Formats: sequence, structure tokens, C-alpha cells
Amino acid sequence: MTLPTLPSGLMLVHGNHPESLRDLLVAWVRRYPLAPLETETLLVHSNGVAQWLRLALAEDMDDGVGGGCGIAAGLDMSLPSRFLWQAYRAVLGRDGVPEVSPFDKPLLLWRLMRLLPDVMAEPAYAPLRRFLARDADLRKRFQLAERLADLFDQYQVYRADWLAAWAAGDDVLIKATSDRQPLSDEQRWQACLWRSLLADVAAGEGELAGQGRAVVHEAFLRRVDAWPESGERPAGLPRRVIVFGISSMPRQSLEVLAALARWAQVLMCVHNPCEHYWADIVADKELLRATHSRQQRRGGARADIAEENLHLFAHPLLAAWGKQGRDFIGLLDEHDSDTARAGYLQHFVDIRQRIDLFASHGRETLLNQLQDDIRDLRPLSQTRAEWPPVAPGDDSIRFHIAHSAQREVEVLHDQLLAAFNADPTLRPRDVIVMVPDIDAYAPHIQAVFGLIDGRDPRFIPFSIADQGLRHHDPLINALGKLLDLPNGRVAVSDVLDLLEVPALRSRFGIDEDALPLLQRWIHGAKVRWGLHAEHRQSLGLPDAPEGNTWLFGLRRMLLGYAVGATGGAWHDIEPFDEIGGLDAALLGPLVQLLERLDATWRAFSADAMPAEWCARLRRLMADFFAPDDSADAFTLQRLDQALLRWQDACAGARLDSPLPLAVVGEHWLAQLDDSGLSQRFFAGSVTFATLMPMRAIPFRHVCLLGLNDGDYPRTRVPMDFDLMGRDYRPGDRSRREDDRYLFLEALLSARERLHISWVGRSINDNTVRPPSVLVGQLCDHLAAGWRLAGHEEDGAEKGALLRALTIEHRLQPFNPDYFPASGADSPLFTYAHEWRIADDRPAGGPPQLAPPGRGEPLRIAELAAFLRDPVKAFFRQRLHVDFDIDDPASEDHEPFDLDGLQKWSLWNELITRQAEALHAGLPREEALEATLARIQRRGELAAAAFADVMIDDLAAPMADMFERYQKGLAEWPHEAPHDEPVSHFHPATGLRIDDWLRDIRLDRDEQRGRVVLEPSDAVKKGKYQRHNLVKHWLAHLAGHLGGQPLTTLIVSKAGNVRFEPLEPDEARAQIDTLLATWQDGMGRPLPLAIKTAFAWLDGSTSAKAVYEGGYMLTGELESSPYLRRAWPGFDALTASGEFAHLAEALLRPLFTATFVESSRSRKAAAPAGDQA
Repeated sequence: MTLPTLPSGLMLVHGNHPESLRDLLVAWVRRYPLAPLETETLLVHSNGVAQWLRLALAEDMDDGVGGGCGIAAGLDMSLPSRFLWQAYRAVLGRDGVPEVSPFDKPLLLWRLMRLLPDVMAEPAYAPLRRFLARDADLRKRFQLAERLADLFDQYQVYRADWLAAWAAGDDVLIKATSDRQPLSDEQRWQACLWRSLLADVAAGEGELAGQGRAVVHEAFLRRVDAWPESGERPAGLPRRVIVFGISSMPRQSLEVLAALARWAQVLMCVHNPCEHYWADIVADKELLRATHSRQQRRGGARADIAEENLHLFAHPLLAAWGKQGRDFIGLLDEHDSDTARAGYLQHFVDIRQRIDLFASHGRETLLNQLQDDIRDLRPLSQTRAEWPPVAPGDDSIRFHIAHSAQREVEVLHDQLLAAFNADPTLRPRDVIVMVPDIDAYAPHIQAVFGLIDGRDPRFIPFSIADQGLRHHDPLINALGKLLDLPNGRVAVSDVLDLLEVPALRSRFGIDEDALPLLQRWIHGAKVRWGLHAEHRQSLGLPDAPEGNTWLFGLRRMLLGYAVGATGGAWHDIEPFDEIGGLDAALLGPLVQLLERLDATWRAFSADAMPAEWCARLRRLMADFFAPDDSADAFTLQRLDQALLRWQDACAGARLDSPLPLAVVGEHWLAQLDDSGLSQRFFAGSVTFATLMPMRAIPFRHVCLLGLNDGDYPRTRVPMDFDLMGRDYRPGDRSRREDDRYLFLEALLSARERLHISWVGRSINDNTVRPPSVLVGQLCDHLAAGWRLAGHEEDGAEKGALLRALTIEHRLQPFNPDYFPASGADSPLFTYAHEWRIADDRPAGGPPQLAPPGRGEPLRIAELAAFLRDPVKAFFRQRLHVDFDIDDPASEDHEPFDLDGLQKWSLWNELITRQAEALHAGLPREEALEATLARIQRRGELAAAAFADVMIDDLAAPMADMFERYQKGLAEWPHEAPHDEPVSHFHPATGLRIDDWLRDIRLDRDEQRGRVVLEPSDAVKKGKYQRHNLVKHWLAHLAGHLGGQPLTTLIVSKAGNVRFEPLEPDEARAQIDTLLATWQDGMGRPLPLAIKTAFAWLDGSTSAKAVYEGGYMLTGELESSPYLRRAWPGFDALTASGEFAHLAEALLRPLFTATFVESSRSRKAAAPAGDQA
């Protein structure tokens, strides 16, 4: 079959509208189709452009005139570097050029890993020897090899003349002006290392490929020049190559494309922001000016422009941001000529297209005017004369200042909702949002856009592109933790994180619903970190104890299941007795998981050859993951393919020395972040992406977030041995220049609106933070070139335009400024109605819930908890809201010290066990020692000698406390025959108390008394801790409801407190007051904080300081999230006056009762402090 004839040659099409270039490409492919089943080759530099072209080609045909091709199949979207090596092989022969270049970065990396130790003895490598000293885990060598592989890869593309000179033994740097400068002694090692690489590669590769990519390139050009005029097209070359959306390309790549144009049709669609010649609008024009340029000077511009007058004939932003584009277009001019254009111009006329597709962006809005200025290379003086004043309602460019990245995304969500509401034709796919680092913004995007349910009218479909798998794939995160086993602590949080991964749970048969139970067991067994003592010792902990390790906790669980709570300790293992019944089956998977973790830790602790590492890592994936869905299966497949590539690279580099896990694991996971052109970009939704070069795709709305000073243009600290940084040439890549040109492309890609935001205010003190220098340049240009309507003649109001274009947002989304009462048009608005605060509260006063309708009687302990913290009781009992959040990180550390709550819990246990022994007639000291030993076996205390210190601290107050307790028992020597019932009904509220009063004793006169033990301090620093006496006070009041007197003696670790008998009517009245307050407190948070109230009643200390805290003083407010929510300050707590009333009514009797003591009780309390 005869193939359709294609006109060959290099054809350059310039345009300032990417969509016009796209339409031309589609029309060209339709007009000059390839043969059936022949592959169309397109070279692009980003997945976004690749997907955009696929969608355009796949559109339906429109009567044979417009539209797409109806299908997008047989397309080979490739990166230029990959295609160029295929071209070398096609022309030079597959025998002389291998399928993969031995100088590609992956092979070069591992070749350098092998070569660097062999050459270090030579004198030239002295600078590297200093760096590689003390490199036990080879991390330094790997990092150096990685950077050198990248550096030599760039040298091959951008500095081939250097490498040729070095290969010939000439250690020089060749400048852009052809001057030759000797290499300094500090950098001479680079030339030596390149010669060593050449010698090493030549030993295993063909003669041509063994000399480097630059030599292959020169051989390719010579072969093309020597190719017979009548010779056939080399096999393997495509008949057509289309280059699209590439704004920068090395000279080497352009030379290859120009050479291929001898046989193939090479169509380059170049996005050029300016239709006039603009290569000389900067001072270094000598390097950039070509003898014959495609574009002509702008009308009115002279041929000879003095450097000091360049700004008068150029656009300032194009001069500041366009360096990369200028270089590229200057290089293209070397391969373009009037003669060449005349040869292919007719082909474009046949499809009703031009080769210079420049058109105005429009003149209606500020954005369009700015874009047209750039297209027409309009200097600032002409801008002022060309455009009318900016209308106040022109919102085509908006600057948003926020306090944080979270607020930036929240503001963006509201702005997009407003845009969708205002324009029904605007679709989510018409919006792109770009940020400097998508991995930093992804959590905020998920927290704002992902929080809203899909059925909510405020839901905006979105997709996040350019994310590395390591930043969002739980399976990869779990794999990273497993690879860190030899160096990791294997803390509780690490294992619980592993169990959150579905593929891992599936492997071990653990249901997601079982995780809370497992977590409770692990917490109860006192597991903290470390697989076992041997694992801890491997991390440098000498004589590591077994306590609080996973082996320690697992033994406790298994023994508890076997013997229960009554079996006692066995071999110093204290049983954990909460495991039993059918739930115990969950122990099996946990044991299997920990056994595999132990086996993996032992396997990974030794270095191994690459082949052995591949086997280990495949076994790791098989042991820990059983994918349930296709996404996890695909991830595991990619991991396996990455291992295959790495093994091939090591074999190609002849690397046969053992490698540590630190090097292997990092390289393995890093390969997953390189997705090439396969990652999804367009998904019919708002696209969030990284600000990446060569992604100049037009969108109706372009939003740029995170343009902070220092964050953009992104800074990349150059390596001190990167010699390219000292010798700039056209076509060189620079991160900062990439970012500048990318900002220009983003500005030109916006068709209707450009949204720019940055963190312009400090979240701590609201101070101003500057934006990116690029934003500053844009603002300065707008302020200099345009005026706001109504401020045209007022020279003092030059900043009026910028104030109109800039919106400063508030720190919080619930700021009242976002909810204006009048409904007036305001730049501050939000669709998040959940943030609307109490503007709609009823006018009759603060809201209050209806009475709770209590069905069952109240208990004394419940009333005591209410009086102790009425605000907390309201939230937890009535609203069922719990603000207390456990800190999971605290479970990762063994108990070096005990906090107040832990001490109280252990003291309570010790006191209870000693009291039981005392009442049973057993020695109290033996019960104390046995309980302390049991606490230590449970892992509650620190290891080794630290435990002895803790034991002494816990046991210290016990002797004195129980001596006072025995004296109190002697005062009431007889136990009451039975517990007393307590019953009381309050008619006004309908509430009833039904409970039992325990620990009643009788003296010789049959008078009732209670002697109770209190783990907390009743007296501290000479002051009564009355908040610790509340529950005993309530029991004391309840003891009088039967009409008989009662004395209560509270024995604490520090001092005694005695409550003398009360009048029964007085006790009933206090109970009734408390019941009425309880009903009120279940309907609203009462303004009462107990420590603050006692300080207020005492009058000797500042109640405000007790509540809010101060220097070296923790306030009651800080320790209670409930108080912070209801009463955020002392003034708010006391403003209504109800605080004082409640303190007097509820707490004054307890405050007074602590002073009404008999002489006998004063003697008991005297050693620890007497009064508040």
C-alpha cells in the first residue's frame, strides 16, 4: 500500500494563543493524515499539555471543517530526551547505540556508586575525600553520586564541548565566547572523574556509546550530513514529529530535530508571547541576537537602541520574566529563514491557517489589556496613553491577602462559588489552581474542598495533580515505615498507622472495626516502643530493658488470656486480664504482624547485593500487603517494576558490592514520584497542580496561590561544583528563570480572570509579609500603567487602583465582617454559613435548653461531679460533647515521669489495697510492697533505678497517712451494721436522690462518723484544696438527710479535714439549692469555675490570676477546654454577676465548714497547714 505523501522539513509556527496552535495542529493532522495504524509522534514536556491535545484530537468532527478528529488513538506522547535517543539509534544503527544510554542518569548513578571508592586515592579527589569521610551507611556517597549523575547528564546536553575537551585530557572550561580557562585545582576532579567514567563504560559498551551522549550526538550529525541525497529514510524514524507546548529546549535537541527534517515532517508549534522581535530588550543581547530573525521590529522602533533607552521600547514584564522564552526563540531563529518559510507556507494556506498566529486578547478588561500590551511589546509610556481608566467593577485581576495557606484555600472556595453563581456557563474544568508546592497545599485543599458532601450545592468537584505517591498513598507511607525498621523505634503510633492501611489489614485478616479494641489492649498492656530489648540495643541503648516493648505487652496479653485476673504473675510477667471470649481471636493476627516485623527487622539489618535486596523487598510486599482494590494492586505492580529497573541499572553499571537499606529504600520509593506523562491531569473538575514549566494551557480562570516572598520564584541552592552556574549560555535551564517565565505563561493563559493570593499577614501578630517579587513587579506595572476611574487626575492617588484590586482577608472565616447585617455588597463574603455567629440569637437573652426531663434518680457522685465542674457536666451530660482529646504521641514514650493524673491513679490503687489489708487484719506494709511490685511489672514505672525513685516517691506519704487513718478509726471504733440508704425528693424540680452512704462508723456513744481516704492533697502549701473536698462534702450533706448528725474525717496524703455535724434542715436546704442549680446547669453552661470561686471567696489571692493564669501559674481556664469554650476570660465569666451569686450559694458553706473544727481536728491538720 502506498503511504500518503507528507511534505518534509522543519516547519515553525508561532502564536500567542495556545488554543490557536492546538486548532492548527488538529487541522494539520486531519489534512495530512498518516497511514492507518501508523503512530503519530508528539513531543510534549508535561502531562497537562499531553492530555489537552488528546482531548482536542478526540473531539467530534464538525462538518469536516472544525472540531477534532473524532478519535485520539495511535498517539505516542513522548518526552524530547527519550525520543532523541531513539533517533540516534535509528540513524547510527542499533548495533552501535544500545537501547538505553550507559550515560543515562539511572545507570550513571550506580556506576558512580561503584567507581567513587576506587578513584578516591588519587590526589585530584582530595575535596571529595573530605566530604565522604565518616560515611558508614553510604548515604553521603549515594547523595554525591546522585548529584553528580544529574550534573554530568546536564553537561552532556548543555556543555558537550567541555566533556570533549576533558576526554582529550584538556582540563579547561570553554566560555560562551570560546575562551578557554583552566579548571581550578578544587574542581579538577570533575574532568578526572569524567575520564574514569568513559574508561569504565568503554570496557563494557560499544566504542561509540562508550564515549558519551555528546559524542553520539556529533556522530549522528555527521551521519546525517553524509547520508546520500537519494537514500531512504532510516528505519525506525517516524514520518512526522510534532513538537507542542515546549518553551525551552537545548541547542542539542533543536539540532536533532532540524537534522530529522531531512526525512520527516517536523512541525513545531511555538507559544510566543510577543509578535514583534524582542530578543534585544535586555543588556546581554550580544548572546541572543541572531543575524536573521523571524520576527520584525515593532513599528517605530529603531534598529540601533542604546542600552540606557531599552526600557523605552520594551514591555517591562516581558523583559523581567521572559529570559527563557527569549533564549528559545533566539535559538529557533538559527533554524528558520525566509526561504524555508516560503517552502511550507502554502501548505498552511491550504488549510486556511497562518504560520504566525498572533491575535489580540481583547480590550475589554484590565487582564486583556495587559496581555495585549505584552503581545504588542507596548512600552509603559504607550500603555498610559492607550487604555482608558479601569472601571471599579473590573474583577479580571484580583489580589487576595490571607493569614495562612488554609485561609487562602478557604477564600478561593468562596471566590469560585461566587464565580459559578455569576456565570452559569463557567464549569469546574474551566478553572486551574496552581501552587508552588502541591504537596504542602494538598491537606488544605482536602480540608476545604473535600469536606463538603457531594449533595451539598456548595460542592465543587476537584482533582489534585502532580502529587508524589509518598505524600498521599497510605500504602507507600506504610512501606516507608517498614523500610525504616532498622532505624525506627517501632512505637505504638507506628504500628497503629500500619494497621490503618487496608492492604495490610487484609493480609493479616484484621477488620477495621477491630482497631479500637486492639488500641485499647495495646494501651492497657503498657506497650510504648521497641520490638524487644535486642531491638532497643541495636539503636544504641545499652542494657536496654524489656519493659514497655511489644514483646513485653504481647506476653502480658497472652498470659492474661491464659490465666485471667486471678492467676497472678508468672516469671515477672503481670497478666493483662481484659482479653477473653471470642475477642481473643484478634490476638492471633497481632502476634503474626509482630513476628513478621521482627523477621523483617532482622533481615533488613544486614547489607546485601542488589539481587538479594530485590528478593527481600518483594518478600516484604508479599508478607505485609494483600491488595483489596485495583489502586493498591497497581501501586504494588509499579513497585515491582521499579525493582526490575533498578536491578537492570545495577547490572548495567556492574555494581556488585553490598548496599545498605538506607540507600536502597530511599531510591526505590523515589522512583515512584517520577510519573512522566502518565499522571492524570484533566478530570472534568477544578484542577489543582504544581506551578510547572511548559504548562501554558488556556483556562477561563487561572488561580495562583502561595506566591509568598521566598517561596516563589523557588530557590534552589546551586551545588558549589556546578560549573554551569558560572557560565550562562542561551538555552540553559534555571529554576528561577523557569518560574519567572511560568508566571508570564500563567498570566497569558487566563482568559477571563486571574486570581493571585499569598500569605500577606502574620498569623501571630498580623504584621505585613511581602509577596513574591514577581507579584510586586506586576503590581508596580499596573499602578504605573493604569488609573482607577475617578482617580485619573489625582497624582496623590496612584495607589487607588491597587487598593481596588486587593482584598485583605480576616484571620478567621467566622469574622463578623463576612456576615454584614445590612446585606450590602462587600468584597468580604463567605458561603460557609456554618461560621455565622450569634447574630441570629433570640432577643430575650442567652439561649437555654429545655429542662432535661430526668427519668431516673440522681446519685451523690453525679451531683458532686456537677458541683466540681458545672460547665463540663453541661457539655458532657446534656450535649454529649467531649473536648478532652488524648494525645496519641504520649503512648510512644516510656514513663520517665508521672503526671498528676497518673500519680493520683497509682496512689488511689495503693491506698485502696492498703485499706483492704488493714480491714482484713493483714499487714499494711506487705500490701504496699505487693501493689508496688505489681505496678512495676505492669510497666507503669520507668526502668531500672528510675523505678526505685518512683517507688520511693509513691510510698513516701503512706506511713503517715495510714497512721492518721488508724487514729480516725479509733475515734469511731465500730462499723455500722449496714450501709445507710439516702433518699430525698425536691418538689420544685421533681428531682430525686436515691443512693447509699457507705463507710458509716459509730463511736462509743453511738454517734455516727465517716473516716474516708483521699488520694489528692486536702492541704497544700498551707492552704486547703477545697476543690478536692467537694465529693466528701456532698456525702456529708447527704448523711444528714435522715435527721441524724454525722461527722466526716477526710484523711489525705497531706493533712486531715473534719466536717462537723450540721443542722438537718440546713443540709436539706443546701441539697435543694444544688438540685435546682443542677436543673439550671443542664440547660446552659453556668458561669462557675470552682478554683476561681474559692479564690474569690477567700479574698487573699487574685481570682482573675487563678482563672486566667500568669507567670509560673497555670490558670483554671488553660486546664479546661470546656471553660475555654463557654467563658474565654475572667471578665466574661463574671460580667453578669451570676458568678458571685453561685459561689455564695453553692460553695460558701463548704468554704466555711473547713474552719469549723474542734480542737482535736486542729491538732490533726496542724502539721500540714491550717487554713486557707
